[in-house]
Amino acid sequence: MTPQRTLSTLSGNSQRLDGGSMFGNAPRAMWERWLAPDDLHRVRIACRSLLVEEPGRRVLVEAGDCAFFSPELKARFGVEGEGHALLAGLEARGQTDADIDCVVLTHLHFDHAGGLLAAWAEGQPPRLLFPKARFITGRRQWERARQPHARDRASYIPELLDLIEASGRLELVEDGGGSPTLGAGWRFHFSDGHTPGQLLPEIDMPEGPVLFAGDLVPGAPWVHLPITMGYDRYPEVLIDEKTRILTDLAARNGRLVFTHDPEIALGRLQRDAKGRYGVGDSLADFTGLAR
Repeated sequence: MTPQRTLSTLSGNSQRLDGGSMFGNAPRAMWERWLAPDDLHRVRIACRSLLVEEPGRRVLVEAGDCAFFSPELKARFGVEGEGHALLAGLEARGQTDADIDCVVLTHLHFDHAGGLLAAWAEGQPPRLLFPKARFITGRRQWERARQPHARDRASYIPELLDLIEASGRLELVEDGGGSPTLGAGWRFHFSDGHTPGQLLPEIDMPEGPVLFAGDLVPGAPWVHLPITMGYDRYPEVLIDEKTRILTDLAARNGRLVFTHDPEIALGRLQRDAKGRYGVGDSLADFTGLAR
């Protein structure tokens, strides 16, 4: 029997990134209808995490936040907001990072794992938060982060990886495998199109599975199969993976949680008469979702 669990969204510091990079080879005339660019051609991007509360434990999916950036890096990457927004969201719920038992990381790019670090302070070295959490990610993604390609080296934080490894609380999931820590009610999909070994957790819920879509489907516009990002390693591979995963999920009445969509946090997969995917029954944010 599936244990009672509730889902809630938490927001990290948002960013503004180049719209052309976020939408790959899609023409601007198309993507600017979905996300309006500013005068620097940037679109606003959320960094959203999912808090899963189960009997006896709290699991955080993603820790995307750029609070660890210096002021210079914040300006370069268009980071908005002061302080550590993810910690502020936990505090608003009466919790701290010390209350989290597990952190599931789809991958280790800074906008998905950076919130594991304390906010930047001049002259202070990086400091790892979440003192009792077990950090769960894919083995191949960990290996990629430790030996990145020149194309994505800047996406990883070597100091963060050192701190996670030194904590002794790293759990690596093999392709096709599960997490001994999380156990029943959690399933993982694996994707290589964006980055090797991206780990996408699927959570069993009474009204159908909920998939945290990571950078396979960063927001509602990317549900449309041909739409990819310029940041993706292999766009054609990603489209094939997206086709397979979304087809399976739609057949089971599944929903998606979007990490980067500034307006939609959760939506149920739908298909129109031409077979194109879309999102319905969407929520901007939610707290204590139990169905």
